[in-house]
Amino acid sequence: MELDLESILVQVKGASQSCRACCAQVTKSPSWLVHNQHSYSILASKKSLMVNSCAFHPAATWQAILVCISAIAVQLADAMGQGQCPPFSCGDLHNISYPFRRPGDPPECGVQAYQLVCNSSKARIHINTGTYFVTNINHTDRSFWVVDVNLDMRSSCHLPRWDQLPYNHLGSVSGSFQHSYSIFLATAADCWACFVNCSQAVTNISWYKPVPCLTANNSFVYVSIADCRVQSLDPSCGYLAMTPIGSWRFTYPELENDNYTYTDIIKLVKKGFSVEFPWDYNPGYDNASWIFKTCLNNSTRYFHNQFTGTSILKWTKGLFWSEATFAECANFYYTPNPMFQRVVIAIVSAISITKLLFVLCRLVLPALVVFTFLAHKYWKTRITIDAVEKFLQMQQMIGPIRFAYTDITAITSHFRDKLGQGGYGSVYKGVLHPGNVQVAIKMLGNSNCNGEEFISEVSTIGMIHHINVVRLVGFCAEEMQRALVYEYMAHGSLDKYIFSSERSFSWDKLNEIALGIARGIDYLHRGCDMQILHFDIKPHNILLDINFVPKVADFGLAKLYPRDKSFVPMSASRGTIGYIAPEMYCRGFGAISSKSDVYSFGMLLLEMAGGRRNFYQNAASPSQAYYPSWVYGQLAKHEEGEVSSASNVHMHELERKLCIIGLQCIQLNPQDRPTMSEVIEMLESGTDGLQLPSTRPFFCGDDEADEHIAAADSCHSSSELTAISEEDE
Repeated sequence: MELDLESILVQVKGASQSCRACCAQVTKSPSWLVHNQHSYSILASKKSLMVNSCAFHPAATWQAILVCISAIAVQLADAMGQGQCPPFSCGDLHNISYPFRRPGDPPECGVQAYQLVCNSSKARIHINTGTYFVTNINHTDRSFWVVDVNLDMRSSCHLPRWDQLPYNHLGSVSGSFQHSYSIFLATAADCWACFVNCSQAVTNISWYKPVPCLTANNSFVYVSIADCRVQSLDPSCGYLAMTPIGSWRFTYPELENDNYTYTDIIKLVKKGFSVEFPWDYNPGYDNASWIFKTCLNNSTRYFHNQFTGTSILKWTKGLFWSEATFAECANFYYTPNPMFQRVVIAIVSAISITKLLFVLCRLVLPALVVFTFLAHKYWKTRITIDAVEKFLQMQQMIGPIRFAYTDITAITSHFRDKLGQGGYGSVYKGVLHPGNVQVAIKMLGNSNCNGEEFISEVSTIGMIHHINVVRLVGFCAEEMQRALVYEYMAHGSLDKYIFSSERSFSWDKLNEIALGIARGIDYLHRGCDMQILHFDIKPHNILLDINFVPKVADFGLAKLYPRDKSFVPMSASRGTIGYIAPEMYCRGFGAISSKSDVYSFGMLLLEMAGGRRNFYQNAASPSQAYYPSWVYGQLAKHEEGEVSSASNVHMHELERKLCIIGLQCIQLNPQDRPTMSEVIEMLESGTDGLQLPSTRPFFCGDDEADEHIAAADSCHSSSELTAISEEDE
């Protein structure tokens, strides 16, 4: 049958117009979408599934979209269904639709038992062995009116027959898409005319009305509309026939108060009687929108009943079986239109997929995110641990001794004697047995570090054997428990001696200590296969043994580079504020190289000579606040005075030598600074031939320095400064 495209377009247009109000209807909780104010949406909790806002609530918006799409889909299904099974006319009846059909209609159109024959001016229907005229069809009342074709309208003596008992099965129909079910054809009449044949006259039953035209010798025929039950029959009587009369929707005054006669009954019989549609028929059967609303309401009710429980199993069942309930309901109500069945499948699939995605996002996704985060964190930790373990396996034959954490605990006597606190952890005193060798153990307290400092320390100091470099005896690495075991330095760090109020060392001893430090740094730069840059030379990292022999320590920031490289590529600057070379935080001053350690050594040398920190806010005069600038001015003017105290005492020759060497080491341009080997030569020689740098040191306060400061301020370094303040030590 050709599809009426124009009709479909009209239906779709109507669906689109109704869709605009769909969102508003969802928010108002319509009765067909919300059961006890519990929405079909799975977004709400089990106490309240109310959809609050279509505009601002994402779940409500998504639900509204689903409802609108579904409305358009079912309207389209209606249009296509009407194109395949359009209303028809039969005899003098018009606009006939489901459950009726005509011979030759497609199988999905109507019910076979309700097939009408239209070969005359009146529509006919076959009910079992009888044939009846269909005089009227009322889809609103779900009934149609029939008259027996064998009834002679001109005769006044009839014995009408209805060959079905009340509410007998008319037939059954089943489709490939649903369970088989029966269709009941029941009369819409609550009044029956019962004809009985008695062997003798009945005079004691008032509701038995005689039928004179059918009564003969020894055969008395009566008709009754009061009671047709078997137990109400007179013993001498038996049933002849029975037929429905009229409809329960109408009243018949002529039959009241038992004042009726056979003639009154025959008049009503000739008008016919009403027959109801199948018991499971609804006027919305041929309207897909009505079916959608009805089934969605049933599905919502089922979903709500499941969600009111406390069992997760019931929640899951309600979540997924509500779609099955919807599909079964839609299929049960609407079988004639296969297009509708396909639309139902599409809608159910869309809702199921949407719910599944919601469950994944609401329940599975958070757990997956947490699991991914924990897995990533564990993976990063494992990578760090594996990197450390891999390195240590390579170093265990040639490097320091590896201790277990229990060994570290025993060596330190459960960390009883604490020597100090550093930026990377605490330092404890311990004793190695046998031999009672004293050691210092640094526990790395920063468990969040990536292991780079630990590897750097072990890889650099572990293979160095020099009198002026602290020796690494061993290490511990168990998961995140890490420790470094050094030879014990009895006199601690250099800073507590050079910054004391009373000078602890003679000038000769200071020169000797400075020379030892320079030799240790020079060994790092030139004495190993790889060039080692310390990047953190300062008094705190210079340790003194029992004989006050200086040793360079703390290689946490050290880096190894090929010796033939004149500059070092770095992604981030490192060091301690006050000792960092300018090129470390601003590439405009030059490339990072071994000269960066020279700068730090020069600042250390000036502090050793001055007996104070280079920058001291509480100095006697503002000009003395920055010591390198002040001592440069004193030396430049050839003025002699006590440079390390407030008294006016002549500068010692060795003090002058240390200051000049220190000023040469802190020049702004790395190329102007001497190498550590040249520094050693100057420290070993006398003061003759030593000259001040041609320019003042950095931040000296004059015009030239101001230009350097402006250059530093305008410098846009490509890396960030990772500096350590003195307070961190």
